[in-house]
Amino acid sequence: MGVLARLDGYQRRHRWAGFPLAVAYKFFDDQAAYLTALLTYYGFVSLFPLLLFLVALLGTILSGNPPLQQAVLNSALSEFPVIGDQLGHNIHSFHGSGVALGVGIAGSLYGALGISQAAQLALNKIFAVPRHARPDPLRSRLKGLKFLSLLALGLCVTTALSAGESQASVFGARLAIGVRVAAAATAVALNAGLLMASYRILTRRRLPVRLMYAPALAGACAWQVIQWGGSYYVGHVLRGTTATYGLFGIVLGLIAWLYLGALVYIGTAEVCAVRCLRLWPRSLLSPFTDRVHLSPGDLRAYRTYATTESFKGFEKISVHFDQPPHPPLDGGSPEEHPPESA
Repeated sequence: MGVLARLDGYQRRHRWAGFPLAVAYKFFDDQAAYLTALLTYYGFVSLFPLLLFLVALLGTILSGNPPLQQAVLNSALSEFPVIGDQLGHNIHSFHGSGVALGVGIAGSLYGALGISQAAQLALNKIFAVPRHARPDPLRSRLKGLKFLSLLALGLCVTTALSAGESQASVFGARLAIGVRVAAAATAVALNAGLLMASYRILTRRRLPVRLMYAPALAGACAWQVIQWGGSYYVGHVLRGTTATYGLFGIVLGLIAWLYLGALVYIGTAEVCAVRCLRLWPRSLLSPFTDRVHLSPGDLRAYRTYATTESFKGFEKISVHFDQPPHPPLDGGSPEEHPPESA
């Protein structure tokens, strides 16, 4: 018991140990693994409509300049390393009449809204937004359109970076290396900005930027590593495979790539939530037993979990904490933590 008490006291006093523990407990409390799987599913069914819309749009706008069309398309699809190459080889199949194109674009956008709805559900749960404060189905889809517009803007900028990076190679290896480093750094900064902007758009809560930029920057670096890993997977694992194995490899690789991306998105949101809602420090044993004295971070966390489920603005939820059963496993004394209510 004394060892647990000392470990608990140490992690509460030292942020480098207590803060990651609080993020892990918040991830567990929110069932964030299921939220990640939900985001992966809707990302899988939404990614194809979005990419088809992108290819059709580029094919229409740049139809008079095939070399430029192919260069821009390759740069855009390089942001999707697992599936982008397959679409790039089939650009000729995405042409049709104006009416059919319009209907297809409208249907694709409606299907792509699924990922924005899943992201709103996850973020509102993570940032403890009460159900009555969340937008109605119409406003949530308008937010989804803003979210998709933000993704489109980011894709346009990263496409320009990729195109500039590919053109720099003709001026020599030294210049190409410098441009690649600058492009990678710019892409990380851009993705960090996109993360923060998406959290602020999709969440019905005021989120201070000063508490978000560090987690967003770390998440953007992780996303860049995942993109490089996807490119390596396509270039070294799928190259030279048979058609059947390659098909399964593409599907499984795409799902794994989307899951890792969703995990970065949800994990970054959890870090931001712990900082913004001040859910640190947590008690070491709070997820495992009731025989524990709750820390201030535990009290705030459990209050938010209860109030998040309120469906009406005039619905009042009261949270009361009695003394834990004795003896507590964390070695605390009852006098240190009197009963709390909210």
